[in-house]
Amino acid sequence: MSPNSRRLKVLFLPHPPELREPWLHDVRELIGDRHELRVYDEQLPLPPQIQDVEVVVDHGGGHSTREMADLGSSVKLWQILGTGFDHFDVEYWRRKGFPVANTPGQFSAPALAECAMMFILMMSRRWHVAEAKFQQRQFHEPMHYELEGRRLLLIGFGASARELAARAIPFGMKISAVDIREVPETEKQQFHLDTVVKPEQMDGLIPECDYLSLHLHLNASTKSILDDRRLRLMKHGAYLVNVARGALVDEPALYRALADGRLAGAGLDVFGTEPPDPNNPLFKLPNVFAAPHFAGMTDGTSRRRASCAVQNIDRIAQGLEPLYRVDTIG
Repeated sequence: MSPNSRRLKVLFLPHPPELREPWLHDVRELIGDRHELRVYDEQLPLPPQIQDVEVVVDHGGGHSTREMADLGSSVKLWQILGTGFDHFDVEYWRRKGFPVANTPGQFSAPALAECAMMFILMMSRRWHVAEAKFQQRQFHEPMHYELEGRRLLLIGFGASARELAARAIPFGMKISAVDIREVPETEKQQFHLDTVVKPEQMDGLIPECDYLSLHLHLNASTKSILDDRRLRLMKHGAYLVNVARGALVDEPALYRALADGRLAGAGLDVFGTEPPDPNNPLFKLPNVFAAPHFAGMTDGTSRRRASCAVQNIDRIAQGLEPLYRVDTIG
């Protein structure tokens, strides 16, 4: 610990008990004895639990209440232990004057990329059909597709997209991307990008892709970015992967595209409404792979996010500005 550092009182807002680990363990282990860590108990009165707390760690960004903000007068940082903050009332915390930080995409990117690659492999191997053939004792079916030479289009080229590109390269996939920034030539070469365009040009790339993978934040400009019109631009037999945010896709339009056979399949880890209704006709389709928003739920993500959060706690203890603030966005 730095000689200029102080020992802080830190309050951890956990998920329900069955979902607390390894998240709490990793934060506690990395903090060690440098700071005093408390775990919020919703069965106990709030005021004494938040009294004198200087950092709140919110596991997921959806557990903080306005009452906590009203009572947390000593808090110097509200740390979200996750990437998304669309379920967090950032504007209220901004008005209260609290710095709010998240753990950005690079800390969960390897896990998301692995899940996206899993979907790509399962869809290329027509895994649902293969399972059915096994049960029917019909071997050597179905015919499936190798990935070499197939085109992967990455919508958004941030951390998780770069990690997916790195995993797609050994399979011989052709990779193109859409991003709002100017992607440096060195980055294009590193990730074998043969085409990179700005969002206003994405419609020209969509018809060329065999796999389209979404890697965007959800905001007013990206909601339903893959709508009925753009889904109709996709080639017959193409596949969709979404491990980012469910509302990026128009789900009724996606259902029609899959049910009509225009799209060959979809791998979905995120949904417009969560948890979704498992009886939704979309999830009954034989060409849909649905997962319970678990792409980022890995031991590696937990360790990396905990390290990020603890780094910010130590920065507050040293009188430094926290990293990755989201209250200053917009």
